[in-house]
Amino acid sequence: MKPHDTRTVQVELGERSYAIHIGGGLLSRPELIVAQLVQKRVAIITNPVVGDLYLGRLRSALAALDVAVVPIVVPDGEAQKSWETLNRIFDELLSHRSERRTTLVALGGGVIGDLTGFAAAVYLRGVPYIQIPTTLLAQVDSSVGGKTAINHARAKNMIGAFYQPRLVLADTDTLGTLPDRELSAGLAEVIKYGLIRDPAFFAWLESNLENVLARKPEAVTYAVARCCELKAQIVGADERESGERALLNLGHTFGHAIEAGAELGAWLHGEAVAVGCVLASRLSQQMGLLGEADVERVVALFRRARLPTQPPAFGAARYLELMGVDKKIEHGRLRLVLLQSIGSAFLTAEFAQASLERVLEGREDAHASHG
Repeated sequence: MKPHDTRTVQVELGERSYAIHIGGGLLSRPELIVAQLVQKRVAIITNPVVGDLYLGRLRSALAALDVAVVPIVVPDGEAQKSWETLNRIFDELLSHRSERRTTLVALGGGVIGDLTGFAAAVYLRGVPYIQIPTTLLAQVDSSVGGKTAINHARAKNMIGAFYQPRLVLADTDTLGTLPDRELSAGLAEVIKYGLIRDPAFFAWLESNLENVLARKPEAVTYAVARCCELKAQIVGADERESGERALLNLGHTFGHAIEAGAELGAWLHGEAVAVGCVLASRLSQQMGLLGEADVERVVALFRRARLPTQPPAFGAARYLELMGVDKKIEHGRLRLVLLQSIGSAFLTAEFAQASLERVLEGREDAHASHG
């Protein structure tokens, strides 16, 4: 893709505003990164898989502009979102005498982005960082908005900080090396945006999903840019999730329970979110909000994206136990993001426990409309 095909989305947060550049070939435009540096020194945090593909190229491009690079390579996988891996990053930063003006660069998917962002938030009480997401899920969701975190043994993303990057550089060419399963996992978050806020985008996905799956540049760039536009609007209005930003968690309370209840790594985050969105749709149907035809549209699109739509059979009691550790719980009450219609989501604690349990059990009567 030519440089002029790049799209730019602005996240408006006053003095902490920043740009998201989206398009092909951006790793070959180091000047975009250099323009955000406060000193010509960066620490690039990545994993072996992404590092083998892109670290050398990025390091050489920055070196050509006289930027000193400290590479920090940590193991791959969700299990690395831990204090142990975070301390490995701190050990490297300290051993290389990284300063408050040294910029951290996250080169990788959501795990690397979350780790790097949290490290930046707390190292020397805050250093600048840049996101270079290399997976679809990271490009459309986790790299944007300043949510950083590591996992706890009892729950996902419970320890972290809101800390905004200086820049997000989403090079869509990196999606060419992404495994098909990872691409589909990212599509779960893409579909989510249409469900919560943009029915026209949901309809566009229904018409263009195969082009995105085939990684056609125009379709991929449009999908990533639209998701970033929607997230930028929400983050600009509610940076710290006191209201509207919680809608971005459609499917996530269910999804995090699936991830926590299954064997580590058995489910990708996007796969669990896909099932979570279907469960949220089913519960919305139980409440008489969403018609059967709309639920079937939701299920059909996730299936076309090669994503699961059936939850693992943990049983309602186990699901409720796992969902009891959730950031949206308030005054001891579980709150869920549900759908009034495709394109309109809301956060509520007002749902019948029996309806929730029917949906969690996957019972046939949970699929019948009560509206």
